[in-house]
Amino acid sequence: MRAFVPYVLLLLTAIIFSGNILVGKALSELPPFTISFGRVFIALLLMIPLGWRQAVRARHAFRQHWRVLLGLALSGVTLFNALIYTALQYTSATNVAILESTIPVVTILFSFLLLGERYRAIQWLGVGMSLAGAVAVIAMADSAGAGLASVNIGDGIMALAVLMWVGYSLLVKDHLSKFPRFGGLLIMLVIANLTLAPIALWENLALGTMPALDTSHWLGLLYLGIFPSVVALLCYTRAIGDVGPTQAAVFLNLLPIFTMLGAWWLLGDRILPAQIVGSIVVIAGVVLTTRERRSAPVESESVS
Repeated sequence: MRAFVPYVLLLLTAIIFSGNILVGKALSELPPFTISFGRVFIALLLMIPLGWRQAVRARHAFRQHWRVLLGLALSGVTLFNALIYTALQYTSATNVAILESTIPVVTILFSFLLLGERYRAIQWLGVGMSLAGAVAVIAMADSAGAGLASVNIGDGIMALAVLMWVGYSLLVKDHLSKFPRFGGLLIMLVIANLTLAPIALWENLALGTMPALDTSHWLGLLYLGIFPSVVALLCYTRAIGDVGPTQAAVFLNLLPIFTMLGAWWLLGDRILPAQIVGSIVVIAGVVLTTRERRSAPVESESVS
């Protein structure tokens, strides 16, 4: 029975991450950087008791590797989710989920280009399938058949968010082990709060009014700050220790399915044939790309 625990945790992680997209869409009447600031502020309050001691003990490592820490904080903690919430102002939750599910594939592309890693032909087939599926979805999501004319700025912003996470992943691969798990996340959340606070303030001043938050807004922000930022992180890192990062990454490709169903049930979105087919193609492609590599990296250089 215990053998199923990591898979249950990974399933829960995928559900929580799809909830991040759905709640972000539901809160899209709020400015996106305000949503992101609310999320990281709540997460910071939760992480202080968990990571304070580790952060104090690792202060020398933080000072020594501050550039890497800053890169991790800005790419993965600050800008990635802020761009997701911005994209949700313009495009559907399903499109965002499908584009987010291409992250493992895009990471492989950049690992090949920047680090010289080698992959098998079947993995390159997976890369092509995933990218083709994502492009097909955003190009044919308009039921009237507008083709590429249906692509909007939200899809482009989400593509930028994917690149941010790829940069974060490449830094994580070589540098995250230099920092304690909870202490490192705490310091990254501090950086995210310091970065997002003035942007959120400027965002609201530009609108000429501060948002009036009702109960549903607060509940949404609490969800974003507690579950995707803390609970899912703990579940995912625990599961990786049992099944490894490759199998863990495959589970995250359930995002389009959970998000599509959630958007239909909670937000009243239609499920279009192009989205169903595109989701299947993206997931199949990512499963192929996460197959074990044939050989070790050739003349790899660490990202610093």
